Amino acid sequence: MPLRSRFSPEAGVDIHRCLVCDTRAQSICNAIDDKELAILAQASKRLSLPPGSVVIEEGSPAVAFFNVTAGTVKLFKSLPDGRRQVTGFADVGHFLGLTNSETYSFGAETVDTVRVCRFMRPQLEALLADYPLFERRLLAEVTDELTEAQEQMLLLGRKTARERVASFLLGRMLPQTPRQPETEDRMVSLPMTRVDIADYLGLTIETVSRTISALRREQIITGTDNHGIRILSVSRLQELASGQDNR
Repeated sequence: MPLRSRFSPEAGVDIHRCLVCDTRAQSICNAIDDKELAILAQASKRLSLPPGSVVIEEGSPAVAFFNVTAGTVKLFKSLPDGRRQVTGFADVGHFLGLTNSETYSFGAETVDTVRVCRFMRPQLEALLADYPLFERRLLAEVTDELTEAQEQMLLLGRKTARERVASFLLGRMLPQTPRQPETEDRMVSLPMTRVDIADYLGLTIETVSRTISALRREQIITGTDNHGIRILSVSRLQELASGQDNR
């Protein structure tokens, strides 16, 4: 039975978390009208997970899907001997676990403290049946993932170490708020370890550290008090990422 037909306004569903959710505007959840937020709240459950928590176990039954509302999740594939290849990092607004298969083809683990909204498969399928806009937003999410996978293949297959690190830093650059002036000075979100970065980029941790140090010496980036990274020249980093900087 469709979720709309099954939903009862008297069910006492708490919609406050959806009303005050800061990330709803940038996620697939904005496909649900404000007047029907109770349906969205009924179909999902909010979870808070500490660093190092397993969100998705590779090969386990694909019974749930997750919308990241805070923090960063590490995605990876495992080899039989236990080695891992980090394939990506999911931040706020990403949707994890969508598959036509009966099992998950990848693993996912929290990098820092993460909040997610979990949709069990029957509830998600009901939302897709009742809300075509929700389905279109989910399709757009899948399309974005395919684009990211193509960029990752290019990064691993053709780019140099400097180009890989530059591309990674640009991809982790925090967006500017409307009130902020246009500037070359931008912050980068790096909650993951250097080991995870090296694994994702297909480099050794020594190469990643040397490359970041070189970019600091060239005054393209700088460190911050909280061990983060600030981009001092976005344009130079973009030139480097695209192979146009021969210095």
